[in-house]
Parts: sequence; C-alpha cells; structure tokens
Amino acid sequence: MRWIHALVAMALACGIAFTMPAVHAANKKYKIFLSMSYIGNDWQAEAENMVKAMAASKEYRNKVDLKVQVAGPNAQRQIQQINAMVQQGAQAIVVYPISPTALNQVVRNACRRHVVIIAYDSEITEKCAYNVHIDQLQAGRVTAQWLVKKLHGKGNVVMITGVPGTSVDTDRTKAAKEVFAKYPGIHIIASAPGMWSQAVARTALTKIVTTHPWKDINGLWMQVGCYTANSMEKQAGIPDSKLRACAGEGSNGHRIQMLPVGDKTVKGAHDTYRPMGAPSISYASPPYSGALALKLAVQILEGKQVPKLTKLPLPLVTNASAKLCQKGAWMEMEAGCNVFQPAIISNPGWFASIYSPQTPEVGLQAALHGTPEQ
Repeated sequence: MRWIHALVAMALACGIAFTMPAVHAANKKYKIFLSMSYIGNDWQAEAENMVKAMAASKEYRNKVDLKVQVAGPNAQRQIQQINAMVQQGAQAIVVYPISPTALNQVVRNACRRHVVIIAYDSEITEKCAYNVHIDQLQAGRVTAQWLVKKLHGKGNVVMITGVPGTSVDTDRTKAAKEVFAKYPGIHIIASAPGMWSQAVARTALTKIVTTHPWKDINGLWMQVGCYTANSMEKQAGIPDSKLRACAGEGSNGHRIQMLPVGDKTVKGAHDTYRPMGAPSISYASPPYSGALALKLAVQILEGKQVPKLTKLPLPLVTNASAKLCQKGAWMEMEAGCNVFQPAIISNPGWFASIYSPQTPEVGLQAALHGTPEQ
C-alpha cells in the first residue's frame, strides 16, 4: 500500500492523471441502490421485479447487495434519498428519475464520491450519469404518424399523456404534437395526463367523453390506456368493427385486443380481455431497462467500458405483427412472440415487451414475480 500511495503521489506531482482500478473483494458484494420515483402503475412494478430478478440471478447474486427505496412523484424527496444512499456507502445507484434536471446537483455530488449513477427509461441530463432508454421522441413521432395515416389525415384525436415532468412524457408528447400540427385536418379535442396507469386513464377518458362523446372521437393517442379505451367503447355498445384507431401502450391486454376476432389459439380470454381486431399500434419502454441498467452498473464497477447512453430498440407491434406466445418461454420470445396468453397473464395492464438478447438472466417469471431465469 505504501508503494501504491508513493506511486500516486509521484504521478500527481508530475501532473499525470492516475486512476485506481476497481477493487472488489471476491467475498464482498457491491452495495447498489434502486431509487424509484412514481410507482402507481403496472410498468414500474414490473421494472422493479426485473431489477430484483437480475440481482438474484446466478450471475449477480454473489456480486450485488441490492436495496430499494421509493420517493414517489417528489423530486426533493428523491434528492434526499439519493444523498442518504451516498452517505450509506452506495457504490452504484440505479435510478428512475422524476425529472431530467432536478437531480443533477445530487448526481454530480455522488459522482464526485465515485458513485456510479445510471438512469433507466427516464433521463438524467447530468454529464457524469449513465442513461438506458429508448428514443422517446421516436416513440411519440412514429405512433402519431401511424394514427394520422389511419385517419387519412383528418379527424378528432384525444391524447392521454404520461407522468408530467418526466423526460419520457415530455419527449413523447412533444413529438406527437409536432406530427399532428403538420396536418390541418387533425384536431386534438382533449388531452389529460394518464400517469401510465389504466385506472387513471379510465378516469381521465370518462371525464372527456362526457363532453366529447364517442361519436365525436375518431382516434386516440395514449401513452397508456388503449386497452381501457377499447373496453369503454365496448361498454358503450360499440361493435368490434367500429373501434377507434388507438396508438398506445404495450400492455398485454391491448395486444390481445389487437389479435383477429375469434382467434381460437387464445386461452383464458374473457370480457374485453379478448381478440377484437382492434386497429392499433402498440409501443413501449421495455420494463427490462432497469435490469439492464443494474447489469451495466456492475460492469462499470468492475472497470469495464460502458457508453454514457445505451439506446434500446423501440418495440413496435401492429395488428399484422402481433404474435402470440403459447407459454412465454425464453426461446419463444427469442423467436419473436410479443403477446402472452391471458391464461398466463391475468392482468391485462401488464407490459409485454420484456424480451432482450442483452438480458438473458430475466424473462417472464422475472417480470411477474422477480424470479430470474434458470
């Protein structure tokens, strides 16, 4: 140790940058925290399960000591919690930030203490942070363009957005509105935040249809809620063949509704959780992004080179590309299935975009129960 200290002192005296290699005792785990913000939806619960499953996988269970804290939709509370994590000796913090900028100072301070900060899905703009997410602008743009094409460039559109203040919601909504603005025949007649929750989307849409009845709505652009919108239309007596075009989330219920009417291969279908041939495009931020962020955090701690931005492919499913998974096995997902049997997934709000070749440690049981692949 004296020799190392002398070498460091000599390097510094000569103005040479000197970086100590990552040191990790074989019998000691990395202390990693998961910092979550808003959790009142299926996506966040699923993402948390997948992070926990990654930490419990055979590749990482002897490397990672994971602790989870939830701040809620409160930037100041998340700042306080991250400060406390650093004080408790965190070596890495995997974070879903409530704001792209509000955490910058606390993140900067953590980086100065050599804590790895890596955000998933929602962005942190501080330069020392790492980010893992899809192109949210692309998500908003592509889905809005699909809806415009489906409506032949004219019609009344309802928008249900996400969690206000997050980079995810800001980017998607901005990009979609820019597309709609190019078409004089497209009119946004109502908009409300849906908090990425089927229940909140239902409440918002129920209020909207009291002043804008279904006959006045031609299409919907929803960050979450197409499953709910289709269900509400059915409850209003609208037949399958007359359902409004909906550009929306990657929930399993939505994708089941997109399958052809009368698809006999679907097991466990019931009520509105059934094939309807609903005209839709389904997209998602993949819930595995947090698990991948944890995996990358460990790689960084081990001294490996990781890019500041890991951009994930945008999962897009149309009526033509929806493909049913019979059992949800890893090999099935690898072969391209993207919607799961209702008999396996009882919750229609559950998000189906769980497959990535980058995260073979986590699959269906990880998303459902926090259990890694064997």
